[in-house]
Amino acid sequence: MSIRELTPREANQRLMQGALLIDVREDHEHELGMAEGARGVPRAELEGDPQRHLPDRDVEVLLICQSGGRSLLAAETLQRLGYARVASVRGGSAMWQAEGLPFTRPAAQVDQDFHERYSRHMKLPEIGAKGQRRLEAASVLVLGAGGLGSPAAFYLAAAGIGQLRIADDDTVDRSNLQRQILHVDADLGMPKVDSASTRLSALNPRVDIDAIPERASSDNIERLLDGVDVVVDGADNFAARYLLNDACVKLGKPLVYGAVHRFEGQVGVFDAGRHRGSAPCYRCLFPEPPPPEAAPNCSEVGVLGVLPGVIGLLQATEALKLLLGLGDPLVGRLLHFDALSMRFRETRLQPDPDCPVCAHGKPFPGYIDYAAFCAG
Repeated sequence: MSIRELTPREANQRLMQGALLIDVREDHEHELGMAEGARGVPRAELEGDPQRHLPDRDVEVLLICQSGGRSLLAAETLQRLGYARVASVRGGSAMWQAEGLPFTRPAAQVDQDFHERYSRHMKLPEIGAKGQRRLEAASVLVLGAGGLGSPAAFYLAAAGIGQLRIADDDTVDRSNLQRQILHVDADLGMPKVDSASTRLSALNPRVDIDAIPERASSDNIERLLDGVDVVVDGADNFAARYLLNDACVKLGKPLVYGAVHRFEGQVGVFDAGRHRGSAPCYRCLFPEPPPPEAAPNCSEVGVLGVLPGVIGLLQATEALKLLLGLGDPLVGRLLHFDALSMRFRETRLQPDPDCPVCAHGKPFPGYIDYAAFCAG
């Protein structure tokens, strides 16, 4: 059975006689304006749960999109699901406006840059305009502007994180350029946070870059974490890792962990501060760092240049999931990546009931400044 199509004028007349008009475009398109009287329900949401939006299958339903294509497809789906009185508006919102029919526009000025820049995010029903604004209101600390911090910060900035705090006390060295993609040859000798700020601002000027040229220590760790929603460990050294872990447990911040060594990497999320007793912290896995002689220096053992890119991108993915409340974050799971065999494997982690930092009832033991074995 073919779908009935109405002109915008016919649809407007039916609307005034009690029909429902549903705009099946995406949320960010709705914000640019809709036919007066229309209700905005993205097509995927409508098709996924029509009963929620249209509990009465006998009601007359008119569907409209931008030019008539999406509404026709949505109408076909509803018809198959038993909605007999469904029609599509030919020419969509574009023709509706061209014919001078009532059209509501947002009261506030439309942020065209926001809608264009993040349009692919906002086409995802799981994110939409609300989720994108949540990202724009979020603050993330990326500790380290090196191999892991570079790709993580790049993609977090591109995704629209409102504030990126980048902390690193190092300067750009030529040996960094093989993997630390925030920096270029002209940046040699420049503080990494300055180089990072330049690149990230050029990529997305909407993001507020808080560049802090400091090494994490017990004296400044809580200041570095102040006001942030998620912490990304891009330092990849034991000194920073334990400081971040202990501070995140104390302050209730999720920590996205990453590490690389030669051809292998690891990613995990430690969120014991918000989920004591059910989620482990890093000390549940490794209560104390190994002695310096057992931790080979990165400059001595080397690392495959693309490996930090893989791990850093996974860290950025986990950070976005945490901020949006999406999917299944790597809490209590450690993801291992072997670049040579191109294989992933997973290790399940349990909280240690005797952990000196995150166990129930244990007083916070204070911070320890371990020697830094390897940075970036």
